Order: sequence, then structure tokens, then C-alpha cells
Amino acid sequence: MERPADFTVRTAADRPTVSLSGDWTASQLGDAGRNLAATLDGQAGAALDLMQVRRMDTAGAYAVIRAAGHDFDIEQTRARPETRRLLALVAEAVTRKPVVRREPKGFHDLTIRIGKGVVDLGHEFLETMGFLGHLLVVLGRTLVNLFIAPQKIRWAAVVSLMERAGLDAIPIVAITSFFIGAVVGLLGANMLRQFGAEVFAVELIGIAVLREFNIIITAVLLAGRSASSFAAEIGSMKMNQEVDAMRVLGVDPFDALVLPRFAALLLTIPLLTFVATLAGLFGGMVVTWSALDLGPAFFLQRIVDNVGATQFWIGLSKAPVMAAVIAGIGCRQGLLVGGDVESLGRRVTAAVVHAIFAIIMIDAAFALLYMELDI
Repeated sequence: MERPADFTVRTAADRPTVSLSGDWTASQLGDAGRNLAATLDGQAGAALDLMQVRRMDTAGAYAVIRAAGHDFDIEQTRARPETRRLLALVAEAVTRKPVVRREPKGFHDLTIRIGKGVVDLGHEFLETMGFLGHLLVVLGRTLVNLFIAPQKIRWAAVVSLMERAGLDAIPIVAITSFFIGAVVGLLGANMLRQFGAEVFAVELIGIAVLREFNIIITAVLLAGRSASSFAAEIGSMKMNQEVDAMRVLGVDPFDALVLPRFAALLLTIPLLTFVATLAGLFGGMVVTWSALDLGPAFFLQRIVDNVGATQFWIGLSKAPVMAAVIAGIGCRQGLLVGGDVESLGRRVTAAVVHAIFAIIMIDAAFALLYMELDI
């Protein structure tokens, strides 16, 4: 049975003693702390006797120490060992001064930020390699099942994602590529007119669209459209603990979530690249027809004779790498989402930024490779 905190004052010839009793806890403290402070203020040098205290928590210990003020001395206080340890712990916490840490400034702060950035980059590299290794294992297992047990592959999810990530993106890819081809044709016609070589605008449009802009425009649009979608979908499942539930049920999230998205982009990005190529060439042809009075037949003939299909295959060879990077970055950022909406927003943003950065870097690497190969 709980008893409220209370105390009594015993006067003596040499020194008065304040005896505490009852439960000095947060629920039973009441006004005992304030009354004790008023009593001790009028009884200078009074001794404390806590032997009759039944129970005490940190709230009660703090009330006693605050009431005693500077006169509190743990050595002069009568109490049971467990009560004495609690009083000593609270007294140390009350009297301890906060440590003021000097914030680094200038060059010191710069070195700290650089060091943290390097460490974070190393962790990011290791986690990316782990993600890639897991994905390769799942991909190898899926290739084996393709010939042994094709019914284990989630075809419905792959087809659905192909429609959302591929077919639904055709209009925006076609429109964007059309205007890019038109802009390239307009700039080329204006620049080459100074040298009387307007006819070579056709070759400029063909090489630019077939070799670079078709896959670049497609990949950037998929980075903003599909990578963010993958990160948001998987991230929301991670927030709702659906991914953890999959693991508990024995389902690998890579099999159920990552691989279908990877396969969907891998299968649809060549189609989108082809659509972007046709739209870009059509945009350039419209400009050359209207600005240079070069007909469609002449335009297409020069594309076939002077540009050729090699440029198209060079651009298309980048498509599988771009698809793998976009799907991998989007899914990985989704799996890194924490339990709050702020983490989801950061990861979706990171998925788009990282995917676009990777696309530019990969395209530059391909350009250097083909330059060395003289292709």
C-alpha cells in the first residue's frame, strides 16, 4: 500500500533532525518537497534521516536535494544503502555542469566535412557493391528458372511494370525527342549557313539523334519518371513494414520487387530509344524541310548514305546499361527508406539525382570508349 511522502522535525540540543517517511515518489510526493524546503530553510544545519523512507525515485531524490540546497551532504545523511546510491547519483547529475563543445570553424570544419564525405562515399560504395551482388545472384537464379521452372517468374508484375514504365512513357519521350531534333536542326542550319554548307545539317541531325540524344533523352526521362516511381513505391512499402513482412514469410524482396522492375526497364528501354530516334529525326526533317527547303526524300537518303545504321546501334548499345543503372538506383534508394515521410522524400530525390548523374557519366565513358575504338 502506498503512503504519501511526509517528514517530521526532531529538535535536539546540538542539531535538529528532519526524519522523512512514506513513499518519496513522483506519484506520492505532492507538496512534501516544498514543505521540506521551507522547513530546512528555517532549521539551519538540520540533519536528514531517511531510514523510514519506504520507496524513493529520482523525483523524490531531487526534491530532497533541492530542499537541502547547498547544505546537502551525502556523508551526513542517514539512509539505506540503495537510497544513498540514488541520492548520490541524482546529486552528481544536479551539480554536473554541461560541457560546452566548441564548434569547429574555418579550415577545421572544412577538413571534418571532407573526411565525413570520404567515409560516406566508402560506405556508399560498399553498400552498392552488396546490392549489386545480391541482384546478380537473383538474376542468375531467375535465368536458371527461365529454363527449368518458368512458372516461378512473376510475369504479371513484369508485364504490368513494362506498361507503366515503358508504354506509358512513349508520348513524353516522343514529344521531347521531336523538339530536341528540331532544335539541333535549327542550330545546325543557322551555323552552317555561314559557310554555305546547309546541306550538312542533315548529317548533324542524324549523328546527334542516332548516336547520343535518343538514348540520353530516354534515359533522363526514365530517371525522372521511373526511378522516382520505383523509389516511392518500394519506400512506401518499407515504411509500412511490408518489406519486413516479406522477409518473415521467406520471400526475397529482390525477387518480388527489384527484379521485375529491372526486367521491365531492360525490355522497354530499346523500344523507347527507337521511338525517340524516329521522333528526333522527324523533328530535324521538319526543320530542314521548312528552313532549308530540303525534302523528306533527300533528308532520308542522306541519312542512309552518310550516317548509316551504325550510329543507331552505337546509341542502342548504351540502352541496357542505362536501364540497369536507373532501375538499380531507384530500387536501392527505395530499400533505404526509413520509417518517416522525410526519409521517403530524401530518397526519392536522391534516386532522381543519382540516376541522372550516372547517366551523364556512363554516356561520357561510352563516348571515350568508342573514340578509342574509332567507332
